[in-house]
Amino acid sequence: MRSVRMRILATLLVLAGVGVGAWQLLPAQEDDNRTITVGTTDAVTSLDPAGAYDAGSWALFSNVFQSLLTFEPGGAAPVPDAARTCGFVGTGLRTYRCTLRDDVTFPSGRKATAEDVKYSFERVKRINAEVGPASLFATLGTVEASGQTVTFHLSSPDATFPFKVATAAGSIVDRDRYPRRTLRTDTGADGTGPYVLKTYTKDERAVLRPNPRYRGAVGETGRPVVLRYYRTSQELADGWKAKKFDVAARQLPPDLLARLSPSDPGQRVTEVDSAETRNLVLDVRAGSPLHDRRVRQAIAAVINREELVSRTYKGTTDALYGLIPAGITGHSTSFFDAYPKPDRKKARELLEEAGVDLPVRFTYGYGRGRGAAGAEAAELKRQLEASGLFQVTTRGYEWTDFQKRYAEGKLDAWAVGWVADYPDPDTFGAQLVGTGNSMKNGYSSKAVDQLILDTQQAADRSRTTSDFRQLQDVVAEDVPLIPLWQRKEYVLSSEDVGGGQYLSDGTGVFRLWRLGWI
Repeated sequence: MRSVRMRILATLLVLAGVGVGAWQLLPAQEDDNRTITVGTTDAVTSLDPAGAYDAGSWALFSNVFQSLLTFEPGGAAPVPDAARTCGFVGTGLRTYRCTLRDDVTFPSGRKATAEDVKYSFERVKRINAEVGPASLFATLGTVEASGQTVTFHLSSPDATFPFKVATAAGSIVDRDRYPRRTLRTDTGADGTGPYVLKTYTKDERAVLRPNPRYRGAVGETGRPVVLRYYRTSQELADGWKAKKFDVAARQLPPDLLARLSPSDPGQRVTEVDSAETRNLVLDVRAGSPLHDRRVRQAIAAVINREELVSRTYKGTTDALYGLIPAGITGHSTSFFDAYPKPDRKKARELLEEAGVDLPVRFTYGYGRGRGAAGAEAAELKRQLEASGLFQVTTRGYEWTDFQKRYAEGKLDAWAVGWVADYPDPDTFGAQLVGTGNSMKNGYSSKAVDQLILDTQQAADRSRTTSDFRQLQDVVAEDVPLIPLWQRKEYVLSSEDVGGGQYLSDGTGVFRLWRLGWI
């Protein structure tokens, strides 16, 4: 696991006004009650950890809830949080055991026990929400609890299980406050994380206060924070210009990001190489106009990533030609190898071989207001229709509606960003292209599934490189999805706020407690 080398962890800080040493070393102000406001376009799908698997929800979960393990900034392996110790039992990678801390308490004052941990994990799998994280625990068989000790029995060897425990999917909930078989639907949340959720108004704001009961890996729990949610990137940009919040994170418009300069007064800019990717997902089920693999290959043969990045993202993203992003173990350029340049002739040959009527008509859905999703959809439509081989109908949907539509198979194609759940290439394999994957596109490959199982049996993660590259070759041939780009992460803050460089590293942990006044 320690062999993983993440581009996401190599941070480039572009700082305005003062040098790195100056503002990072200044002491925080003593006024702990002064609130920091953060603006974002990342919507929250659900306040229940069993019901959401998206960046906006997980950003909130990583502050309100606590998992047995967590990730430190710059760390490549999970460390104890709610747990005192964790580790595999024996050498088979099939039994994982944790001992819970004795001083973890819920907002009610009740002590958290191993029974709460068992309840939380079993509940995620039992509910198996349509857009929930149950797929992360595909290898989890049964859970035992005794006192403060919890033991996970896995159905197959899985060296990545500790990474999955450390995600928001492993959030520990109060078994007295969360229904066993259904999602909690009110606007409350009862976790043991660094913050307490005081109030929440959907699509507007979340008010967080430091949790005095918190005990775990985080030292100082930080300042009071308000998260303000904006429907579109432009509204977020307008709010930033109007000084309605102190920190802007995910997703400002590309044209604004492209114009940022270290000399801009009154603000600090953090630019971080990220492992966040975006894929064009294709419905492979029978009855879909994209069911035939040759049709999907033809789409891959037409798309021009370089034009997409230049026209739509103004150079704030990098073209991506593999399922696993650059900087992550196993990265390859399998899509460049198979489709080295836009080739209309090759695409036509594939479609004629498939015997489909031309142009191929299909619907393309996207989350409305999500970054540059609308402009991206228009550019991909332009490219595909310019070939004369496709006719694309684009439709934007509100985020929650969009998730449900693709999960229910109501779209032929859709674009989804993917933030790494944990610093290991497995998060780009099992969750994106394994059978029962979270993309819900009907894709299943025995070859891919076997390669995923093979990689999960390697305790030394550096030994998985060959298998992950082979997996990406299969994906480039089957084309259940098409990698588009890899994001650079940007955080803007006012000049009197520090810690923005630690806020987000693309792994799903949103460290609000690292923000402070300087």
